[in-house]
Amino acid sequence: TSAYSSPAKSLGDPGITPLSPSHIVKDSDADNAVEQLFLVVVAIDFGTTSSGYAYSFTKEPECIHVMRRWEGGDPGVSNQKTPTTILLTPERRFHSFGYAARDFYHDLDPTESKHWLYFEKFKMKLHTTGNLTMETDLIAANGKKVKALDIFAYALQFFKEQALKELSDQGGSDFENTEVRWVITVPAIWKQPAKQFMRQAAYKAGMASPENPEQLIIALEPEAASIYCRKLRLHQMIDLSSRAPVNGYSPSDTIGTGFTQAKEHVRRNRQSRTFMVENVIGEIWSELEEGDRYIVVDSGGGTVDMTVHQIRLPEGHLKELYKATGGPYGSLGVDYEFEKLLCKIFGEDFIEQFKIKRPAAWVDLMIAFESRKRAAAPDRTNPLNITLPFSFIDYYKKFRGHSVEHALRKSNVDFVKWSSQGMLRMSPDAMNALFKPTIDQIVQHLSDVFDKPEVTNVKFLFLVGGFAESPLLQQAVQSAFGSRCRVIIPQDVGLTILKGAVLFGLDPAVIKVRRSPLTYGVGVLNRFVEGKHPPEKLLIKDGTRWCTDVFDKFISADQSVALGETVTRSYTPAKPSQLVIVINIYSSEQDNVSFITESGVKKCGTLRLDLTGTDASVPNRREIKTLMQFGDTEIKAMAIDVATSKSVKVGIDFLNY
Repeated sequence: TSAYSSPAKSLGDPGITPLSPSHIVKDSDADNAVEQLFLVVVAIDFGTTSSGYAYSFTKEPECIHVMRRWEGGDPGVSNQKTPTTILLTPERRFHSFGYAARDFYHDLDPTESKHWLYFEKFKMKLHTTGNLTMETDLIAANGKKVKALDIFAYALQFFKEQALKELSDQGGSDFENTEVRWVITVPAIWKQPAKQFMRQAAYKAGMASPENPEQLIIALEPEAASIYCRKLRLHQMIDLSSRAPVNGYSPSDTIGTGFTQAKEHVRRNRQSRTFMVENVIGEIWSELEEGDRYIVVDSGGGTVDMTVHQIRLPEGHLKELYKATGGPYGSLGVDYEFEKLLCKIFGEDFIEQFKIKRPAAWVDLMIAFESRKRAAAPDRTNPLNITLPFSFIDYYKKFRGHSVEHALRKSNVDFVKWSSQGMLRMSPDAMNALFKPTIDQIVQHLSDVFDKPEVTNVKFLFLVGGFAESPLLQQAVQSAFGSRCRVIIPQDVGLTILKGAVLFGLDPAVIKVRRSPLTYGVGVLNRFVEGKHPPEKLLIKDGTRWCTDVFDKFISADQSVALGETVTRSYTPAKPSQLVIVINIYSSEQDNVSFITESGVKKCGTLRLDLTGTDASVPNRREIKTLMQFGDTEIKAMAIDVATSKSVKVGIDFLNY
């Protein structure tokens, strides 16, 4: 035998072989699914840096209510959302979330605080972990480990309770979880395991259950944004590319004043947290014709993802033209550059120690930076002052034996000075330099997307997400792409995804076609063909020569899949007398996969059909139909023995194999 042992041989897996010709059957009954009746749709935008929820009653879908104002809040950051921070007690029980968690942690005495478990910006872990499982850990600020699934479930449970409480207070009677359809948004570029992980965490939080999965929809962030952008009226957005005045401002004013005025307008309406979504197609949308294309760039705290959509009339359904792409280019990159700058001035050894020994003061420093970060603008001339916490100044003196001021004078960083009021004074150039690496990556990535053949003739670019509020990012995108398409920013840009997710929950059928992120198939035996098949795959069984480990494809990566579409293949047992039929399902990010043993092929499901005890008078070539149905972010597989209609079902699982 070759040194390379094949799974089929080692498992003694009896195997199946395709019945030719293999065919695809489109399932037409998929649309007649029984719609459950929910009284309200609640969408949760679980962000890297901040989170929030919004809801709408199914009786009045044109009103979207954004969650009530949170206690706390930061200077210079007006926001309906709350920071994605969570605090557990030293006994690892949930204590608080958001501003409450941050402030409580901050007020603890340092001797106590080191026993408490504080987490922030933990959502990125799902994006960056290569082999995510139910056991993956997160690391708290004090270095202790906690299961990621627990943290995510605590956070979702917190939102669930907040939302149900608000709904009950509003309706005057207790609201039951069964009356709610939940929508949770995730980045489109997340891999399947991360999307499944979010669903598992929601089950753990009691939002829905494996028996009732329809109660929870996992929505993709740029798709949600796209659905909301379709409803925009001209007064609800800023068109960076129009040479004509928008709302009566000329373009040079627009980036600054358009936003200030828009913010004023929003602030005046803040008292009411209800947004009316007119049941019309927005004006901008009415300019789009059948087949028109637009890009949604969703730039948040952790990731930036881009989706190219095409309009299909008359209903205006969306079709995804090019698979979601992007990467970790969110506004966190700017915080990271700031941290690098501090390391350059004060020394990496000091910053590392400071973060561990004074975690609450480090959080303080980053809050101070956050509000100045939001004041950065292309045309700013006056410096930005960042207050250093007293314990930073104090600890530095103890650590180094000289003052912070001395360190600044000694460091060769030109644009950062010490001001006598105890602040770091950054020139606008220094601040803009912190943004540059992140913004350059976004622009570069967008250029690559624009160069793809599927992405010619894009009419609009919608810039959404929290980072889209940054005038520096707006200007960079406008100057790079303004000549190719119109760059549009919705007014309340940080809430775009939240509102779109509510609309998606009210009408999930609006997205019709997606691109499959992976190639799916099953492992089969084929008749061995000399010269075509590699000799090490030869398996001789009962005198028949088989080629093992063949990957029989159901759907290729990047192929269009209509939601709810079913792909069917027929197989027959390689050995007619076989009564237990095992079908293994595999996935790969590659398009052209020939064998299940190739690198990058992962097992993600098993269908075990036991036909013992069925009638023996079965045709000598038994037909086993295998179906895969492509749902919102889940995929279901099923095998049916045609002769006896015995069947078995399984959900594709990326976390437990």
